[in-house]
Parts: sequence; C-alpha cells; structure tokens
Amino acid sequence: MNTPRFHCPAPLASGAALALPPAAARHVQVLRLQPGDAITLFDGRGGEYAATVARMGRSDVDVEVGAHDPVEREAPRAVHLVVGMPANERMDWLVEKATELGVAGIQPVAAARSVLKLAGERAAKRQAHWQAIAAAACEQCGRNRVPPVGAPIALADWLRLGPAPGATRLVLSLRDGSRPLMEAAGAAPAVQVLHGPEGGLAPHEEDLALAQGFLPASLGTRVLRAETASVAALSLLACG
Repeated sequence: MNTPRFHCPAPLASGAALALPPAAARHVQVLRLQPGDAITLFDGRGGEYAATVARMGRSDVDVEVGAHDPVEREAPRAVHLVVGMPANERMDWLVEKATELGVAGIQPVAAARSVLKLAGERAAKRQAHWQAIAAAACEQCGRNRVPPVGAPIALADWLRLGPAPGATRLVLSLRDGSRPLMEAAGAAPAVQVLHGPEGGLAPHEEDLALAQGFLPASLGTRVLRAETASVAALSLLACG
C-alpha cells in the first residue's frame, strides 16, 4: 500500500513537529489514520518528507517530520498552458489532468468566445479553487512541485504582458500552414501553448497572438474540445 501524501504549503524541515493544514487534516481523518502511521509530506518547493502521525484530535492532526528525500518527478520539458477557460466542470478537469501530466503552469484567459467570464471576488475564488485542485492532483500523482494557476485575465491584456523569457510560444490553430505541434516546438526546453475556449480563438485574437511571436501549431485534422486540445498538446510536449 502506498503511503498517503499530503501537501503542506508552509515550509517543512526535518525534525519539526507541526499541525497539518485543515484540508490535509480532514483527509487524514477520512483515511482513519492513527498515531504512529507513516505519511509523506511535500511543501511544493522540491522533494518530499517522511512523516509520522503524532496525535489525532477531533478536527486537528499533529505530525512529526522526518527525513527529506530530494526526489523530483517533473516533466523533462517545461510546458505552460494558456487556456481560454472552458465552462462548467471542464476547467476543473483540465487543471487536474494537466497537473498529473506535468504542466509547469496554467494561465486562464477570457477570450471573445469564452462562455465563462470571471472578475473580482468571483475570479479570486475560482483561482483558489483551481490551485487546490492542482495541489490535490500532486498528492495523487506523486509530484512534489505544485504548478501555479494564474488569476483569470482577458486574453488581450495577457498578450500585452509580453513573452516568457526563453520559451517557444505556440498557438493551437486550424489554419492552413500550421506546422505539426512537435515540429513547431522542436527541441525547446520550455514551451508556452495558447488555446482558445469553446469555439476557439476569434480570427482577430489569433492574428494578435501571431503578431506577438506565437507560431501556429496543429494537432491534426480533427477538431478537439478546448480542454481535450490543451491536454493532448501537453501530453505530446511534456511526455513525448
């Protein structure tokens, strides 16, 4: 049986005694772990720690932190997804699966054809929700670095921020002349992939992306759902 893994955002250190954060404590309670049981902790800063349950309270759990293991399970290529947010639970699914596949970061954007529109407190709550999904996916899949999920932003505003240093920028496109994804990416160690929401990017948005240095890339002749296209691209780039 695999040792249960829990994300603790606060910095961890061997020999420390600490109370688990509420989400992790609830998970320990659900699993009905007992004092003396072994668990694994990671703080997202690299590696993981052996730990032992020290005390079970009614709603709180104390643990003792043991040795640090510097093991990393990151993808060999850093792939950042810039996603035209799909509606309903599809974005939740995308964040979970992308994290499992090794995404380096996710930036949600609102495009002209986006169904989901977020701003203010609602945007902040949704960002926190997606970040929690990414942390839970890391617990499940064994990653020790939690990919950041950015605050939702309008696509045009995000494009004005300029390119990520050293990253090859690709926009998934159905236009004639688009190169196959892996050919367009080449051997770049870092790739930024932009994809539209339901209905794809509007022509003027794709033109703007191309003007900002994005290269048109294709996943083939079939038209994929927004969340499927992002995960398919990530699977090829990070795991291929």
